[in-house]
Amino acid sequence: MTAKELVQDFYKSDALLDSATMKEYLHSEALVDWNSSKGLVQLDYDALLNISEELGKAYVRSKIRISHIIAENDLISVRYSHFVKTIENPREEMLLAHFIVIWEIKDNKLYRGYQMSQLS
Repeated sequence: MTAKELVQDFYKSDALLDSATMKEYLHSEALVDWNSSKGLVQLDYDALLNISEELGKAYVRSKIRISHIIAENDLISVRYSHFVKTIENPREEMLLAHFIVIWEIKDNKLYRGYQMSQLS
């Protein structure tokens, strides 16, 4: 699997809502620098799994719509919108946020991420 295919597969999976699936994609030394509305947050492997668990408790469905993906060797840039369905209203899809992330792939796993987001 190429680095680009790995990232596409990750975003098509349920990893963002399922920590067991997330483990399949993350390198054990994974680290993400996330510039969000709350400022810069650094997330290591365990923190990423915790976020996945928390999202899984709040949402019944997650869908990623990728608008751009660019690959250069082991660096993949992705621009996407994240849509979710809540437990309270599972029939309505709502836009959670827009994201852009650069992933560095190591050992065929997501190793380093540099992410920015904007709430919908």
